[in-house]
Amino acid sequence: MQSTEAEILLDRLKGNAEEVLRRAKKPLVAVVKDDGYGHGAAKVSHALSPLAAMFAVATADEGARLRIAGVDAPVLVLAPILTADEGARARNYGLTLSVTSEEALRLVLKSGVREAHLAVNTGMNRYGFPPKRAGEACRAAKEGGLNITGVYSHLYLPEDGGAREEQLALFRLACARVKEVFPEAKSHLSATGGLLCGEDGADMVRVGLALYGYQPPYGTLALAPAMRVYATVSQGSAPPVGGGAGYGRAKKRYSVLHTLRCGYGDGFVRTGGDICMDACVEEGEARFGERRPVFSDARAYAEEHGVSVYEVLVRAGRGAVKTYFGG
Repeated sequence: MQSTEAEILLDRLKGNAEEVLRRAKKPLVAVVKDDGYGHGAAKVSHALSPLAAMFAVATADEGARLRIAGVDAPVLVLAPILTADEGARARNYGLTLSVTSEEALRLVLKSGVREAHLAVNTGMNRYGFPPKRAGEACRAAKEGGLNITGVYSHLYLPEDGGAREEQLALFRLACARVKEVFPEAKSHLSATGGLLCGEDGADMVRVGLALYGYQPPYGTLALAPAMRVYATVSQGSAPPVGGGAGYGRAKKRYSVLHTLRCGYGDGFVRTGGDICMDACVEEGEARFGERRPVFSDARAYAEEHGVSVYEVLVRAGRGAVKTYFGG
């Protein structure tokens, strides 16, 4: 097969979600943005539907794709819509939008969407209203016929106790002001890192990375990676000729090399000449046409290549033909 292959283990996804729920003891907002971190958002969402109270995606287009795939649970769009077309798509597919600024609020009100979550900026400085203006934003939303059903923020350094407590204080202030206007609004703050660092007082937990089997270095959750990636040997093993192993001079003298049909065009990391756009030269014996593992542990691959687990999962999953097991 020319494409890389990804095996997605749905039972592991569900086990990871159950572990998150055991730790959190509150409803789960399952983050399935960027095609479920490369695992396939629709399949992941269907597998997690019995366990998740809500799903979260990055864009209205992602949310629409979940609806088309038959996902009927609430879907929160985390990034602000930027055009009227996105607003219309969110309305037509029954998505919950994020209100992140005055400009975003105006677009959401024009869209005709009736439910949104208010994002507040507690220190990450990515999206959100200042906490002191949360009540003002909610009153404007209510006047426009928009129901704020949730309020959220994001921890920028959850393992730092001082930074976390500072953000928690601001978030509590924002939540109090939101609930003065919308008493039923649900709050959520912690992603995987926040969950590991203790109780945040919110109503829900909003987790992505842990669902797919990974956590920060300080993690203590019992998780299992849910993706394994394979590539096909496109050049069987043979003694090398000359001094190369891909582009550039070989790192050492090899006795035998083979080539996998995968490269940085398939989402893998180029850290040297051995990986080309569509091929990767490796040491060792291998047979032409044989399927070989590229990784089963994205963390080990990420550490080897100096990137994040997030990048490895999303990039490798995007280019792979997926096969699902369990679930």
